[in-house]
Amino acid sequence: MSARKAFRALLAKPGLTLIPGAYDGLSARIIEEQGFEAIVAGGYAAAGSLLGQPDTGQSNMRDFADHYARICDAVEIPVYADGDTGFGGVNNVRQLVRAFESGGVAALFFTDQLFPSRCGYLPGKQVIPVEQMLAKVKAALDARTDDNMMICARTDVFALEGEEAAIERCQMFMEAGADMAKPQGIDKPDAIARVLREVRGPHIATLSQAAGPKHTSPATLEQLGVAAATLPSLALFAAARAVREAMAILHRDGGLDNLGDRLLPLEDYYKIVRLDDQLARERHYDEEAARLAASKPRKT
Repeated sequence: MSARKAFRALLAKPGLTLIPGAYDGLSARIIEEQGFEAIVAGGYAAAGSLLGQPDTGQSNMRDFADHYARICDAVEIPVYADGDTGFGGVNNVRQLVRAFESGGVAALFFTDQLFPSRCGYLPGKQVIPVEQMLAKVKAALDARTDDNMMICARTDVFALEGEEAAIERCQMFMEAGADMAKPQGIDKPDAIARVLREVRGPHIATLSQAAGPKHTSPATLEQLGVAAATLPSLALFAAARAVREAMAILHRDGGLDNLGDRLLPLEDYYKIVRLDDQLARERHYDEEAARLAASKPRKT
């Protein structure tokens, strides 16, 4: 089964699927190694890992497409990618969909924020008129060449105009043909239950560190009937803390003696990056080349 068909199947099956976020190829490999069935690759983690900056719209489409393609190439499981605002009008959205699709993403979402966008949990957001977003949704659907790649239209209007406006926009996105519609910021159980009643299609909840320490539990989300929950910044925050603590110890002690139990064992690292596979591949082609060379008659 292709990664795109597998992602659709994950959202259709009973129960809640947890989808951790990867910030690069290595974190994606670790997520896959631990048995998760899909990955989300978001702009928040991309801005933090690539630029060391907050997610306030500094990146461009090509930065994202290249970054997500590397993550897709590192794993076999589906990758659900953040398309920001589409980075412009309908022609820009078309270009984004084609680039993400060729990079291997299984599904993507983009938002109705005015470019440059901001993390959905930061203040200062603005949204475009709904007619402009509907045009972008239509353009995105027409641009894809593989109908198995899911397209989610997200609205950030909840923070500006409230729940009613967010649900209304999501309903219009679904009527326009989107595979999913996401009302960003609707995180409370009662409001999620209303979304599930009034908006067609699977619902993916967000459990983000950017939202603060309190989240609706996965168990509650599952009881409500939510299809999946993304944890887009969990790996980023875990890695940032681990690196900061290791560097603090190194700076304090001036040596490595107290760092051993904080570092991944070398053999575990090589397993994650699949060193044995690469060495085996090198041997295979070296041996094949040697056989070919030996079979060719030599001129005297």
